Amino acid sequence: GSLPKWVVNKSSQLLAPKAMKKMYKACLKYPEWKQKHDPHFKPWLFPEQSRLPALPLSELSLQHADSLENIDESSLAESKDDRGEASDEDSVN
Repeated sequence: GSLPKWVVNKSSQLLAPKAMKKMYKACLKYPEWKQKHDPHFKPWLFPEQSRLPALPLSELSLQHADSLENIDESSLAESKDDRGEASDEDSVN
């Protein structure tokens, strides 16, 4: 099922700011934490440190943009439900 719009709106107003504050505080403490927890292990900078198994190139495939499906939605009208209750277009009128 889908969530009612009011649930999404309330959670965006209340939960999202709290989550961002917690993330901000955690980010401030990260340099100190990293100094105590394997400070030289940085696989995002040094791929040779990665502990993940290597993926054989034979399992990879290239996908070119021209082979992707093109869907033309230019003729579709946007319904009021798709825009939400308070879209920018509604506030102009």
